[in-house]
Amino acid sequence: MFEIKNELGLHARPASMIVQEAKKYKSTINFIKDGVKFNAKSIMSIMSMDAKFASKFEIECIGEDELEAKKGIINLLNSL
Repeated sequence: MFEIKNELGLHARPASMIVQEAKKYKSTINFIKDGVKFNAKSIMSIMSMDAKFASKFEIECIGEDELEAKKGIINLLNSL
C-alpha cells in the first residue's frame, strides 16, 4: 500500500513523470484505489484516480520485468 505524501496529490506534473517511468517497462502496471484499477501508463487514467494528499493505493505490476517495474515506480513515487 502506497500513501501520497505530496501535499498537492498526484497532479499533472507527477502524473506525467509516472507515465514516463511506467512506459519504460513491458509489464502491465496498475494502481488500485478503492477497488478500481488505473493504468499507470495513461495520464488520463492516473488523473482520474483523484489521488489527493494521504490517499492510499496499491501498485500492481504483471509481466516479465514486474520486479524492476515495481521498484522503479516506488522509487519515483517516493521522490515526488
